[in-house]
Amino acid sequence: MDSILATEPVPETNGKQPSGSALETWSQNERMRHVPGIDWMAWKLDVDVRRRVEKLIAPVLTIDVSDPRRMRIEEEFKTLYRALERFADVARHMRNNGHHVPADLGGKIGAAISHAVTSVRSNDADLIGRRFPFHTFERSKAEPLYAALLVVLSVVERIVPLVREVDPRLDERLLEGLVVLQNPVDDRMLRPIVA
Repeated sequence: MDSILATEPVPETNGKQPSGSALETWSQNERMRHVPGIDWMAWKLDVDVRRRVEKLIAPVLTIDVSDPRRMRIEEEFKTLYRALERFADVARHMRNNGHHVPADLGGKIGAAISHAVTSVRSNDADLIGRRFPFHTFERSKAEPLYAALLVVLSVVERIVPLVREVDPRLDERLLEGLVVLQNPVDDRMLRPIVA
């Protein structure tokens, strides 16, 4: 049964059967629109998440070790570390457990972010966002990868209110650089108005 959509061009067969296979190939499938590209995921981790985490860790390190707020925040940072490791596991092709992890909290999270960025950049940016051919009955690697990134972003957002209790000016630091005015006041506005 041949069915053609009204929007598809009508193939000219001249009485012959069309040649070629009805099976899809991965490289010719369209990109999935609901999954961002590898470059964006790498940028999000390397630039945005790293910057936010550095600003979140700084006030925590000034709290006394016996303070219960610090223990609660450190538990969330451990959850963030595990989420970053999970993201790196989903992203990489081969298993390699030989990377060095520092002992301090800031170094540990920074190393996990670097490892996750390296793992995600090792993928082929052209193929990772395409859906698998239907006849392979496999899921694309991009969907679990994006889901792991969303978990990382969710954990970072859960840490923000905890650190805000310790540092009330946290939002100011998190939002700095969002708007940059090159010339906030025009020189003409500084001169007195003469009637």
